[in-house]
Amino acid sequence: MAYLESLLQSGETILARSRPHWIILLAPIAELIAAAIVAIATFVALPHTQLSLIGYGIAAILGIGGLLHLIARALTRSTTEYGVTNLRVVQKRGILSLHTIEMNLDKVESVDVDQTLLGRMLGFGTVAIHGVGSRWDPIAGIEDPLGFRSAITTHIGASK
Repeated sequence: MAYLESLLQSGETILARSRPHWIILLAPIAELIAAAIVAIATFVALPHTQLSLIGYGIAAILGIGGLLHLIARALTRSTTEYGVTNLRVVQKRGILSLHTIEMNLDKVESVDVDQTLLGRMLGFGTVAIHGVGSRWDPIAGIEDPLGFRSAITTHIGASK
């Protein structure tokens, strides 16, 4: 998370940082497991038949799709960062093409957090930041959304 450090102004300190939760990797991992199950079932149930080629083909398609999906999600997770400093809230995405959003803390009006039961158990959720005259798109799947919200709301009053 070097981007956030490179952005700091004099006297600015990092209060909280986060990134997408590892749960975003679960769907592609499930695809890879499904590919392995199809390959094993084909090997056991249809050894050396014409239908085995179809089974192995389906397993290969699932496996390649799952691997590409996993690589894309892992890159997204590793190149996305969210941060709260004593002056602003920052969101950064991308490597080659960079997309950043910033909002000064004195412009933040409220922060909403939504968490499902699974999100509460595993520590992820959605954070929506409402500012004066603007609203960020909700940040879905963020790690420790309550801690992120607390870092913002604790310093909203201090910055005003």
